[in-house]
Amino acid sequence: MQTSDYRPLDVKAIREDFPIFSDTPPLAFLDNAASTQTPRPVVEAMDAYYDTYRSNIHRGIYKISEEATDQYEKARKKVAQLINTPHSSQVVFTRNATESINLVAYSWGNMNIHQGDEIILTDLEHHSNLVPWQMLAQRTGATLRFLEITDRGLLDFTQLQDLLSEKTKLVAITHVSNVLGTINPIQSVIDAAHTVGAKVIVDAAQSVPHFHVDVQQLDCDFLAFSGHKMCGPTGVGVLYGKMELLEEMPPFLGGGSMIRSVERDISTYADVPAKFEAGTPSIAEAIGLGSAVDYITQAGLASIHVHEQELLKYAHSLLQDIEGITIYGPEPHQKAGVISFYIDGIHPHDIAGFLDTYDVAIRAGHHCAQPLMKKLGVIATARASFYLYNTIDDIDRLCEGLRKTQELMIRRNK
Repeated sequence: MQTSDYRPLDVKAIREDFPIFSDTPPLAFLDNAASTQTPRPVVEAMDAYYDTYRSNIHRGIYKISEEATDQYEKARKKVAQLINTPHSSQVVFTRNATESINLVAYSWGNMNIHQGDEIILTDLEHHSNLVPWQMLAQRTGATLRFLEITDRGLLDFTQLQDLLSEKTKLVAITHVSNVLGTINPIQSVIDAAHTVGAKVIVDAAQSVPHFHVDVQQLDCDFLAFSGHKMCGPTGVGVLYGKMELLEEMPPFLGGGSMIRSVERDISTYADVPAKFEAGTPSIAEAIGLGSAVDYITQAGLASIHVHEQELLKYAHSLLQDIEGITIYGPEPHQKAGVISFYIDGIHPHDIAGFLDTYDVAIRAGHHCAQPLMKKLGVIATARASFYLYNTIDDIDRLCEGLRKTQELMIRRNK
């Protein structure tokens, strides 16, 4: 991971950019793996669109439409620069990472996956990088195979060579587990998959917002992530793909904007990326995403990563002293800023509910990873996840709230 842009974060100044921390000063928001908060510059960028140049894009021959088009395409270029794509046209705007993955499953998958082919997944996958491949396998007769995890929550990489074969057509893998925080050895997986001619799609929803991800260095074939996990708005996501693959793929949706010409019986399609952006897109949201890229880039992705690592180590040191707690996943140096845990005798939903009374927001449930929950032997976990605006005080309040929750449950059970 790059460290050239590292400098300590001014967290106090950063928090002042987020209205929610001004409107609700006590809030310790620790559910960033689900969605992050939105800073003023992102809201202002979207407001500027609605207030001063609201119009549709690409076809309007008047000033505000041309301004909207310019800002929309500038956002695409910012995203391209963030992940270091060779060409900004390799960035396709979608609604979210889930839609990005489904786009690949239908458009590329229907063309390239056949009966007898194999798709390799891992035990760590979010449902958005599992269910689309289950559906593809059901449509085509392909087989799903799984790379398992060790007791420490790390991929058992020794299995990969046994799973890979000439039958392998795709490896779909998360970069960072949304449950355990495990940072997977993506580069090694991609290199190994390519030796047998398989393509690789990376679910980068939990990595792009938190540290440098370079698609050219990784040499991944596809990569997906969402705006709402990186200080951006909901309703916008990104699919990156290698140009030769995107050009070969048929459209995912048909309609306006994605066509070159339309006759009664046949249509020809626009070039990438327009071919995959049918209809009026989420214009304000894409512009907001561009502003969010500016924001996290200015903060420094290396700085964000180091800050989260410091919070993670501190949280581990405090949480492990809580009686009856089980922390799932690897050691802090092997994962991102996510901690999933279970406390004996208290359902994770009760934990989250009690913490909310102390203005501490965490996630509880299966985290859209039910097969992983089964692997861990639990139906749910509580999860705290960190971002650039979180503080040591947030973690202190989390642990204090957990101890108060234990005390309350003990009194209730007497």
